[in-house]
Amino acid sequence: MKNISRAVLILVFLGIAGGAAFLATWDIPPPVKKVERVLPDDRFPR
Repeated sequence: MKNISRAVLILVFLGIAGGAAFLATWDIPPPVKKVERVLPDDRFPR
């Protein structure tokens, strides 16, 4: 039973370390949606 719990602990640690490495090296693409907003003239003082 001790060997099984040690193996499970090692697998959990490797999963967490692998997920952290993946997130640290993942090149997340920036959003490409164009945003246009019309601002009314009365919002700006003259």
